[in-house]
Amino acid sequence: MTVGNTNTKFVKAASLITTILVLQGCATYKPSNPLNICTIFAGNLNWYKEAKQSNQRWGTPIPVMMAIMQQESNFVDDARPGYKYFLGIIPTGRISSAYGYSQALNGVWGEYQQLTGNSGADRDDFDDAIDFVGWYTAGTQRMTGVSKWDAYGQYLAYHEGRGGYNRASYNKKPWLLGVAKKVKTKAANYTAQLKQCSTRLESKSSSWF
Repeated sequence: MTVGNTNTKFVKAASLITTILVLQGCATYKPSNPLNICTIFAGNLNWYKEAKQSNQRWGTPIPVMMAIMQQESNFVDDARPGYKYFLGIIPTGRISSAYGYSQALNGVWGEYQQLTGNSGADRDDFDDAIDFVGWYTAGTQRMTGVSKWDAYGQYLAYHEGRGGYNRASYNKKPWLLGVAKKVKTKAANYTAQLKQCSTRLESKSSSWF
C-alpha cells in the first residue's frame, strides 16, 4: 500500500513537471532587457543556440543579427507596422506586409523559403527569423559588397532593400541614417557584452536539456 501511494505520487509529480515544461515551451519569450545580449540569451538558451547556428551557416556576427532584429521588432514575435489612414481617420491597411521578429516582407520571406528550402519557416519563430537575417545579410555582402560585420551598412540595405542601397536611397532619409547609427552602436554594445558572457553561455547551453 505504501509502495502504491509512492508510485502514484511519483506519477503525479512527473505529470506536473511535464505539464510545466510544455507550457514553458509554448509561452512566448520576451527578454526583460532587450539592450543586453547576455540577459537576452541567459533568459532563453535556445535563442543563443539558434543565433549561433545562423552565424555558423551564414557567417554574420551574432551581435549584428541581433542588433538588426532588436531595431526591427524589439524581439516581439508578432510585431507589425502601423496602419495607413485615409483623411487621417479611416484605416486603409497596414503600411507594409512586414511581420514578426525580423519584420520581413511577404515577398522576400517567400524568396527565403524557396531558396533555402525552409518552406515551413514562420516569421514569428525566432529560429527562422534569425536564420532569415543571417541569410539576408550574407546575400547583401555578396550583392553589394557591404561587409557582414558592418552593422551600419547592413541595416541600410536591410531597410531599403539591396536595390535601394545600391541607388543610395537612404541619402534622402536623414532619419534612417540616424537609425542605422543606433544599430551600429547597438551591435558594438552587444559585441562587448557577448565577450563577457559567451563562455558562461557555452557552458550552460552544452549541459542544458
